[in-house]
Amino acid sequence: MKTAFILLVSGLLMGGFVQAQSPNALDSYVRQGLERNIVVQQKSISLERAMLSLKMANGMFAPSVSLLGNFTSGEGGRSISFPIGDIMNPVYTTLNQLTASDQFPQLENVNTNFFPRNFYDVRARTSMPLLNTDLIYNKKIRGQQVLLQEYEVQVYQRELVRNIKVAYFNYLSAREGVVIYQSALTRAQEGKRVNESLLANGKGLPAYVLRSQAEIENIKAQLVDAERQVENGRLYFNFLLNREGTEEINTDFVPELSTVTTLLAEDAVPTQREELLQIKTAQELNQQVLKMNKLFWAPRVSGFVDLGAQAENLEYSSKANYYLYGFQLEMPLFAGFTNRHKISQSRLDVRNAELNVDQVNRQLRLSTEVSRNALVSAFQNYQSALKQLEAAQSYQRLIEKGYKEGVNTFIEAVDARNQLTSAELLVRVNLYRVLVAEASLERETASYPLN
Repeated sequence: MKTAFILLVSGLLMGGFVQAQSPNALDSYVRQGLERNIVVQQKSISLERAMLSLKMANGMFAPSVSLLGNFTSGEGGRSISFPIGDIMNPVYTTLNQLTASDQFPQLENVNTNFFPRNFYDVRARTSMPLLNTDLIYNKKIRGQQVLLQEYEVQVYQRELVRNIKVAYFNYLSAREGVVIYQSALTRAQEGKRVNESLLANGKGLPAYVLRSQAEIENIKAQLVDAERQVENGRLYFNFLLNREGTEEINTDFVPELSTVTTLLAEDAVPTQREELLQIKTAQELNQQVLKMNKLFWAPRVSGFVDLGAQAENLEYSSKANYYLYGFQLEMPLFAGFTNRHKISQSRLDVRNAELNVDQVNRQLRLSTEVSRNALVSAFQNYQSALKQLEAAQSYQRLIEKGYKEGVNTFIEAVDARNQLTSAELLVRVNLYRVLVAEASLERETASYPLN
């Protein structure tokens, strides 16, 4: 059945039913929406933030340089006594006696506080991680998060493309509904004129004139409702494009169904659909987290080098310069089994991601098949509406002619006009239903080319 329908569409296209066309107003509006829509801009900002986080993760591997300095001074507190006088003074006294001189003076005992006096220390410290598995996996995780954000932007862009197309088609459908009701109003007014003429010539009835006026008022009410639908459609369409609601919409669009066969011939679910890639990326991210948690026991080694100067009383000389380097080792031994629990949680996350991949794949296949069936049904309804319109036009011409000649009744003439109006509306509505169904299937198959 599906193959036969595809062949039918192909035959109609080749027979000149629909001709290919150059890019139209709708293509331009879709591009505008992708560039100007506020939600797209917000999601693009989130993508930029994710990319900056990845750059920060890369920067963690580079050396970091910082300037450190401190100044301390104090008195009191703990002290140390050094009896230098008690030790050396007897020696110096003996030496003075032997040399008959005062070359060796007496010394005082020394009492020194632990607190330094006017001591400064200024240094430039360069530090760098030498071995840290957390940094390695953090970089990989940040990269996966960037991909997730990219897919999220693309998912919304595809949904926005569909919404713009559907809103545009609904707007055009509402506009054509206005034209059809205006045409119906013209026919009803002509019918009233004929009834008034027949009444003036003694061949009509006053009831027919009243019935014609009621028909006119009913069509006017439908016309007002159609005009409100046009206005609401304009507001929503401009909202999607982030424009003023009253801005005019270019209707330079010729309905084209040349892509129907292409969409119907595609696979049920494309393997590169962003929603599926998003779930698979999340699965890979969870696997990276699991690997990182399993390496909780891995030692972390870092090194540092200090180049600086230190002295007292804010004095500086070449002797104040110094350098100092060292290495730091950190290796966890026990943390209350929390690392084991993290590993168990990560395994559960990985398993849940695997189930999500299968679930999303099934959902996408279901939604695509439903959209494909909706497109087939919409096109068949459109073909039926064309035949009904042709019949309604012929019927209306015959009844109108017969009514003027007195062969058909007024009720038949009103019924013929109503059938023609309904048939015209049905054709236009079903045409845009085909385009809406095509846009939905295009969304499900992710066939619209995004920049």
